[in-house]
Amino acid sequence: MTDDKIWGRRLAVYKGSNNARAFVELCVTLVPFIALYVAMWASLSVGYWLTLILAFPAAAMLVRLFAIQHDCGHGAFLTSKKANDWLGRTLGVFTFTPYDDWRREHAIHHAGSGNLDRRGFGDIDTLTVAEYSALSKPRKIKYWLYRHPIVLFVIGPAWQFLLRHRWPTGKTKNLMPFLSTHSTNIGIALFSVAMIWLIGWRAYLMIQIPLIAIAASVGVWLFYIQHQFDETHWENNPHWHREHAALHGSSYYDLPQPLMWLTGNIGIHHVHHISSQIPFHALPRVVEDYPELKEIGRLTIWESIKCIPLTLWDEEAKRMVSFRQFRRSLRLANPLPA
Repeated sequence: MTDDKIWGRRLAVYKGSNNARAFVELCVTLVPFIALYVAMWASLSVGYWLTLILAFPAAAMLVRLFAIQHDCGHGAFLTSKKANDWLGRTLGVFTFTPYDDWRREHAIHHAGSGNLDRRGFGDIDTLTVAEYSALSKPRKIKYWLYRHPIVLFVIGPAWQFLLRHRWPTGKTKNLMPFLSTHSTNIGIALFSVAMIWLIGWRAYLMIQIPLIAIAASVGVWLFYIQHQFDETHWENNPHWHREHAALHGSSYYDLPQPLMWLTGNIGIHHVHHISSQIPFHALPRVVEDYPELKEIGRLTIWESIKCIPLTLWDEEAKRMVSFRQFRRSLRLANPLPA
């Protein structure tokens, strides 16, 4: 574990916001997003098929806006904490994400990522083989449905961003989650009213719903593949170490350069978990300076697709397994009588 702790000190030099660079990153993301949004509205007079085609690049720019919001949450985008927070809150109106409530839960995720005793905060629900085996049949079906790709990457993301984010997460005496969520809701309502006044309710819904749904699916997929891969890392409290979990429990999603840019380099996730205050635009420089990091948790697009069936953490094998692998192991352990 000592070697893993060294990385935090090595990467400290990459921390630090740059306001000029941040302004450029915001402009090259926000301006194309607005242009594509206008193009989607103009395309309605041509045909809805064209609107849906344009929804994909527009959603990609919305994902990049979320990456900026994500950096604001870590205090890594701008030099001022107050500026980070207010930019994050403003972007939350476009990403349909209550910034302060999300930031609180995301901080808990970072503090306990890969810890089996601290699951359930800002992550994909994951059961161990033993936990799944102990479930009743109805609860097994419920977990199976939850982990089904259609639910996980299509229905679930739309529900999460369009509906679930409209109410604060968790129970706390702190008013912040409540205020954050409903101030974002008010912002979304004001934006929606303005857009309906400008282009009409029908055009607004035909643009906004597919835009949010596509961006949400991409976002959930990225978050899934950042932690749900074959040889990820999970441990219980006595054996869990933050640096080791950050380095080996988060993937390096080796995407083609255009996709890496569109996703705000968040695929370099192991580096992000080691030092979350490194701005997203500096992450590629880290893996260039330390090429050995490229071989830890590396996933190509094809390898990431093969991770979709993985659903359970096998504590004995120390790897993710699919339902099919789980059933096969049961048959081998309990063969039918001759």
